[in-house]
Amino acid sequence: MRSRYVIALSGLLIAQAIAHVAQAQTPDTIKIGILNDQAALYADFGGKTSVDAARMAVEDFGGKVLGKPIEIVSADHQNKPDVAATTARKWFDVDGVSAIADLTNSAVALAVQKIAADKGTVTLSVGPATTRLTNEDCSPTGFHWAFDTYSQAVGTAKAVVAQGGKSWFILAADYAFGHQMAADLERVVKENGGTVLGQVRAPTGTMDFSSFLLQAQASKAQVIGLANAGTDTVNSVKQAGEFGIAAGGQKLAGLVVVISDIHALGLKTANGLLFTTAFYWDRDDASRTWSKKFFDRTGRMPGMVQAGTYSAVLHYLKAMQAAGTADGKAVAAKMREMPVDDFFAKGTIRADGRLMHDMYLVEVKTPAESKRPWDYYKVLRTISAEDAAQPLGMSKCALVKK
Repeated sequence: MRSRYVIALSGLLIAQAIAHVAQAQTPDTIKIGILNDQAALYADFGGKTSVDAARMAVEDFGGKVLGKPIEIVSADHQNKPDVAATTARKWFDVDGVSAIADLTNSAVALAVQKIAADKGTVTLSVGPATTRLTNEDCSPTGFHWAFDTYSQAVGTAKAVVAQGGKSWFILAADYAFGHQMAADLERVVKENGGTVLGQVRAPTGTMDFSSFLLQAQASKAQVIGLANAGTDTVNSVKQAGEFGIAAGGQKLAGLVVVISDIHALGLKTANGLLFTTAFYWDRDDASRTWSKKFFDRTGRMPGMVQAGTYSAVLHYLKAMQAAGTADGKAVAAKMREMPVDDFFAKGTIRADGRLMHDMYLVEVKTPAESKRPWDYYKVLRTISAEDAAQPLGMSKCALVKK
């Protein structure tokens, strides 16, 4: 009799333990963090409107996954990897956040992806550009969604060199993103028969680009490549105009430009600027429909970071539902299995975590060509997913079998 009681009690304890584990694997609320710059040079790049885009994805998904409500939390990383790392650890260890998205700023994204990889949680990098995220620092739970230094350098540099822009001077942001972008740009320019006459690095957030632009102007290079982003791009383009660089015959090529940059510059200043983008709101009916909803919510049109954040969060939720668990590794594996099919992209995710999707070479319109507010781009050509992404044969990712 006693032995039967012990067996029954043991069975009950085991059942309770299994139920406890299952409950721990699927928390009461599924939390997704949006970690980005919300007050400084990249605030318009993704910023608070990326949080809006993530919430739109949650609403369109239905507000629940695995029967649990979904909550979007957000924080400003201040472009400081240590601040981002502290926030990520608290989110993962204390607050129960299961994934972090956006992560604009390459140094921040690398730090957070490493922490997430160690904890088996998901990162959805949309705003950073460094290819290290899918190369030497790749992660089984890390994804790179919108663009990278390879896509931006290949798309823009090939087009400009083909149009006769053979000699270049590079003005790069002085941190991981700018260094990688400058290296990719120099390689692409040389591979296509051009030359790089010089390079200078500017601290992020600098307000005075005069000394850097004067060096570029003195180089007599046909093209000045801006390997920077956010307000750094806006300020360098504005000051280049003040120095009469374009009027003197040199052309500016922006490597990471978003629509809010053009809005800030105005078409009179920005017209003729060439660059590569992952998204344009006015490209087709699907992009226009979603962008109108975004505009009604935020008062501005989305750029590729906001649209990409929506897409990444939505795909993550779809994969979690399909996997039947909130476990990061299981969800990440399902994300790689499932195709991405939305207004932002139609593509697949490679073993290295890179979303394979088409990109677009665009040129900024003149004021006369623009017919309505936010009508800023001419789409010159589509760059195929295979051409926009670094070939797997060049990969340094341990997840890639060569």
